Amino acid sequence: MRATSSRLTVGSLRELSSIGVVCGLSAMYATTLICASSILETTATTEGGGAGMLLDIVAGVFIMIALFVSGVVISNGVDTVIAGRRKELGLLRLVGASSRQLRDSLVTAVAKVAVVGSVAGVVVGVASSWILRVILVGRGTLPRGHYDVLPPLVLVGALAVVGTAVGATFIGSRSALATASAVHSDRVVRSWLRDCVAVVVLAGGALLLVAACYLGENASTSGFVVAFFGSAIVGVGVMLGAGRIVPGLVSVAGRLAGSSPSAVIARKNAVSDPQRTTRSTIGLLIGVTLVTTIAGGMQALTESVHSWEGMSADEVRQTEQTLSVTSSVLIAMIAISAVIAAVGFVSTMSLTVIGRTREIGMLRAMGFTAKQIRSMITLESVALSGTAVVFGLVLGILFGSVGAQSLIGAMTDGFVIGLPLPALVAIVACTVALVVAASLPPSRRAVAVTPVDALAVA
Repeated sequence: MRATSSRLTVGSLRELSSIGVVCGLSAMYATTLICASSILETTATTEGGGAGMLLDIVAGVFIMIALFVSGVVISNGVDTVIAGRRKELGLLRLVGASSRQLRDSLVTAVAKVAVVGSVAGVVVGVASSWILRVILVGRGTLPRGHYDVLPPLVLVGALAVVGTAVGATFIGSRSALATASAVHSDRVVRSWLRDCVAVVVLAGGALLLVAACYLGENASTSGFVVAFFGSAIVGVGVMLGAGRIVPGLVSVAGRLAGSSPSAVIARKNAVSDPQRTTRSTIGLLIGVTLVTTIAGGMQALTESVHSWEGMSADEVRQTEQTLSVTSSVLIAMIAISAVIAAVGFVSTMSLTVIGRTREIGMLRAMGFTAKQIRSMITLESVALSGTAVVFGLVLGILFGSVGAQSLIGAMTDGFVIGLPLPALVAIVACTVALVVAASLPPSRRAVAVTPVDALAVA
C-alpha cells in the first residue's frame, strides 16, 4: 500500500462523512434554487414577468454564501481529522512520506466524498423540484409548458460544491500537514501580526457601520451598500481574530457551568486547544450571525413602520405583511448555512471526543462515573455552542439594525434595534437540540469503552 493511500492518511472515509453531508446539503440547496429559477423563467416566458431573472440574482448571492460557510466547515473538519491522526501522519513522515504526498492523498479522499455527496444532493434537489412542479401545475398554480428537469446550471453548481471542498481541504491542510511530525508539541503559536491586522480590520468595519448610519440619517442611497461592506469587513475581522476572541468567550461561558469536577474539566477541555475551540465554533457563529442579521433587520424595519407619518392603517398593515413574507423567504434561504454549520459542529465534537479516549479512560479509572463523563461532554458542548450562538446573536442584531438604519434612518426617530423574538426563541431551541445531538452520541461511545480498553489506546 502506498504511503499516500487515503486509508493511511485518514484511516477510513467514514472520518470524512460530515464533509459528504455538507456537500450534499450545499448541492441540494443550489439545485433547488436553480430549478426554482428555471421554473420561474419558463413561467415568465409563458405569461410575462421578470421574476426568474430576479431569483437568478438572489439565488446566486445565497448560493455563494452557502458555499462560503461550507468551505469554512469543511476546512475545520479536515483540520480536526488531521489533529486526531497526528501520530499516524507523523509516522508516515518518518518513513519518507512528504507533506505534499499526504496533502494530495487527503485532497483525493475529500474529492471522492464530495462527489458522492454532491451527486446525492443534486438527485434529491432535482427530484423534489420536479415533484413540487408537477403538483403546482396540476393545481393550476403554474401554467403548463416545457420545463427543464435538469437545468444546465445545476451541473455548474455541483462542480462549484466539489471545487469548494477540494479548495478548502487544500488550504486548510497545508500548514497542518507541513508541521506534522512524529513528536507533537502542544505549544500554541500566536501570531501578533494577525492579531494586529484583525484589530485594524475590525476598527475599519466599525467606522463603516457608523458611516452607514450617518448616511441613512441623511437619506443617502449609498448607506445600505456601506452597511453591507462594513458588516462584511467586521465579519472578516472577527474571523481573523477568532483565535483570540472565541477561546476567551468560551472560557467565560465555561465558568458559568458551575464548579463540579465535570464542569471544571469540561471548561479546561473546551479551551485546552484554542485552535480546536475556534474550529468548533466559527462555522456555527457565522451561520447564526447570518440568520439573525436578516431577522433582526426585518424586525427593525417592521418596528419603524409604526413611526412613519402619513401612512394609513391599511398601508401600515400591508407594509408589515410584505416585510413579514420577505423576512420568511430570506430566512428560509439563508437557514441552510446554519444547518451546514450545525452539521460541522456535531462532527467536530464527535471527532474530538473520540480523540480523547485515553483521557476519558483515565478519568474512569480515577473514579468518574458514566454520568459524570456524559455531563462533562455535554457541558463542553454547551460552552462551545452557547458562545457561538450568543456572539452570533449580538453580531446579527447589530448588523441587521445598522442595515435597517441605513435604509430608513431619515424616516425614523432614533436608532431602532430589531429584536426578533420568534427567531431568537427558534435559535435557542435549535441550540438545545444541537447540544443534544453533539454530546449524546459521543458520550455514549465514551462510556461504552471500559477504562482498561481506553487506557490501552496509544
